[in-house]
Amino acid sequence: MHTKNVVFDMNNTPENVIVIPSPLWYLPTNDGYLSLGYKHLRTVKRIIEKEKIQFDIIHSHFVWSAGFVGVQLKKNYSVPLVITAHAYDVNDLPFRSKKWKNKIREVLLEADHVITVCHKNEEYINRIQIDSPISVIPSGFRKELFYQRDTDESRFKLNLPLDKKIILTVGSLDEIKGHKYLIDSIKELVNCRKDVICIIIGEGESRKTLESRIKLNGLDKHVILKGFRPHREIVVWINACDVFVLPSLSEGSPTVLFESLACGKPFVGSIVGGVPEYITSNDYGILVKPKNSNVLATALGEALDKNWDTKLIVEHSKKYDWRNSCKQKIDIYDGLLFNNQLNDQYKVYN
Repeated sequence: MHTKNVVFDMNNTPENVIVIPSPLWYLPTNDGYLSLGYKHLRTVKRIIEKEKIQFDIIHSHFVWSAGFVGVQLKKNYSVPLVITAHAYDVNDLPFRSKKWKNKIREVLLEADHVITVCHKNEEYINRIQIDSPISVIPSGFRKELFYQRDTDESRFKLNLPLDKKIILTVGSLDEIKGHKYLIDSIKELVNCRKDVICIIIGEGESRKTLESRIKLNGLDKHVILKGFRPHREIVVWINACDVFVLPSLSEGSPTVLFESLACGKPFVGSIVGGVPEYITSNDYGILVKPKNSNVLATALGEALDKNWDTKLIVEHSKKYDWRNSCKQKIDIYDGLLFNNQLNDQYKVYN
């Protein structure tokens, strides 16, 4: 899998944002992942030198290994470092071993500012005991792409039936996303009603396992794996559904949650990570404990039968517009750049 690690030359204009892609294997499973930090660093340094990139501030996403890379670059170039902790990098990795805890702590201590996407993550970071300033800034969604559209028209575009109740989930097909519990809940649901179709969008290593589970339970007509779909198409799928579900076992600040709310769709999901911080009322959705198919089936049934106020749901989503989160980050950048300039002037005068 590839992710993007961002090195910024900030003059408050989009054309000055430099994106450096480099290989990163997601969700590490063993200590061999430690060595990735230096491989990642070599890749980024090579690109900086080759392209003669100049920058004033670094923003690394995920503490390991991008945060580690950011620390080394900060030392080499004497620029401020911002690190965003998203999920596993602070709620899982530091608690696997003493070695990992020390590594993550060392990286975060070097950050001039730490951002994380939910208050639950902030609790984990505080357990690591760092003194770097921390801000909680949720991931934002693009309201120019995700907005409420006509459900029937959306279904027509996707060749979906108009007379069915459609449940949708979007996410990588990994065990952490809890799809097997969703499939089991659909089995229970169709025992009571036959008008339900659950569409799962995403790809991943669990696909074959999920296909077998669907077939074993005789759910071929009720659970459909659609595979990967382009991001710009996801808005049509969300608008075509009746209920959006996210049965994850762990989350930080899932952007797709905000995207579904922006389309006026009620959200059914697990009480994990930052999710309860965003679904703050039963007017927006229903939350359940993870790994419980029975409770999830009941919640989905209730959500399908409830008459939701879609305008209220859309209004709630507006506070998570990506422009709001960007403004908060730019304020952090401005403060760090100002302090860095003062420090440079102090060195010159002394």
